[in-house]
Amino acid sequence: TGYYGDGLNAIIVFAACFLPDSSRTDYNYVMENLFLYVISTLELMVAEDYMIVYLNGATPRRRMPGLGWMKKCYQMIDRRLRKNLKSFIIVHPSWFIRTILAVTRPFISSKFSSKIQYINTLAELREMIPMEYVHIPDSIVK
Repeated sequence: TGYYGDGLNAIIVFAACFLPDSSRTDYNYVMENLFLYVISTLELMVAEDYMIVYLNGATPRRRMPGLGWMKKCYQMIDRRLRKNLKSFIIVHPSWFIRTILAVTRPFISSKFSSKIQYINTLAELREMIPMEYVHIPDSIVK
């Protein structure tokens, strides 16, 4: 997590490789609590505009969040947070992620869809945002 620009513009980094394995018996419980933690953290951190950087690299399919969980996250984020989100950057998007977003595009707002950006390399990400406050896990760098 870091900030960019002149104001309190937050950069939220979300590394999917650290998510729990979907084979856990308590997977739904863990994901529900993770969701609540993410939402409460966003509400505390976001004073103005913000962006989310979703690091998809080095993530096996069984650790990627399901469509239902992502939809719930989107629906539960209050209007102020949805409005202040300036971009949702997906780094190293897999075929699976691109397909899910293509299929769900008709069901999410066009405003939100326009905020989604795919970035294929960390070099491209460095060109878009200041990286001095953004920690990229070693497994993703490799």
